[in-house]
Amino acid sequence: MTVLVTGGAGYIGSHMVWKLVEAGEDVVVLDDLSTGFGWALPIDVKLFVGDIADDGLVDRIMRAHRVDAIIHFAGSIVVPDSVADPLGYYLNNTVRSRALIASAVRNGVANFIFSSTAAVYGSPEAEAISENMPTAPESPYGTSKLMTEMMLRDAAAAHDIRYTVLRYFNVAGADPNGRTGQSSRGATHLIKVAAEAALGKRERVDIFGTDYATPDGTCIRDYIHVTDLANAHHLALERLRAGGDNLVANCGYGRGYSVHEVIRAVRQVSGVDFEVRVAGRRPGDAVRVVANADRARAEFGWRPEHDDLKRIVAHALAWEEALGRRNAAVAAE
Repeated sequence: MTVLVTGGAGYIGSHMVWKLVEAGEDVVVLDDLSTGFGWALPIDVKLFVGDIADDGLVDRIMRAHRVDAIIHFAGSIVVPDSVADPLGYYLNNTVRSRALIASAVRNGVANFIFSSTAAVYGSPEAEAISENMPTAPESPYGTSKLMTEMMLRDAAAAHDIRYTVLRYFNVAGADPNGRTGQSSRGATHLIKVAAEAALGKRERVDIFGTDYATPDGTCIRDYIHVTDLANAHHLALERLRAGGDNLVANCGYGRGYSVHEVIRAVRQVSGVDFEVRVAGRRPGDAVRVVANADRARAEFGWRPEHDDLKRIVAHALAWEEALGRRNAAVAAE
């Protein structure tokens, strides 16, 4: 049987593909390459370039490769962009996901893992957010993901498909072996942006708001290493294949860092004192988002191995350096 990874040439998706290959899984990837890169994948993994809402293409992939599981990463992820273009986000994240779910049902795919987000919670007044807290997204991005969660719930009630929804907190870092990392230009993730500034790829880092109700006035996030996240997906897949029931689980470490703390860590690890500028708040940004991930630990035995901010930063910096060398070599050809 085969795992179909949508968005598998992207940042998190490519880490997932490497993990699955290491585990001996048969893998195929579907990606439109709008933000992904074919070179980020193992050379022997089949990549189909296309849209997850292309029913004919998706049906052919599922039937030809006997797909029994889908891990769905494809989608748009920038909160402020979703506020500016809500209909685009509902199209890409919700409507196209609906088409993918329908294809899975039509082709008898038994297992579905969905890449969701902590943005579904909004800004709850809690030290750590658990899955039983109310969902109250504050951006079209969060709402578009929550709507897909609802579709999966209802599809599973009506059809022979089981699912796991993993709600990510802030994903960062890169493959410790240097095989892949966050490679898209214009990324908005703080650690990626700060690493680029430290290496001279950006002029500065902007801090969006310093008047929040936090100890230093900047937003607080729970940063999870992308490799730990890929491991969580693989464990969730094993649980589903063993007959596990439908599940929604957080993926985070339970420790929050402010924007100032992250910038300080990047400066310390890189040894570079790059420029920082204070700007106004961005629409849709939550104040404090920190995970309670006890359910993931209990349900599928997830044990993070990279729960250290400076290690995450070091891997991000190493990837930025490797990416710079790669891009320079390509440009010289």
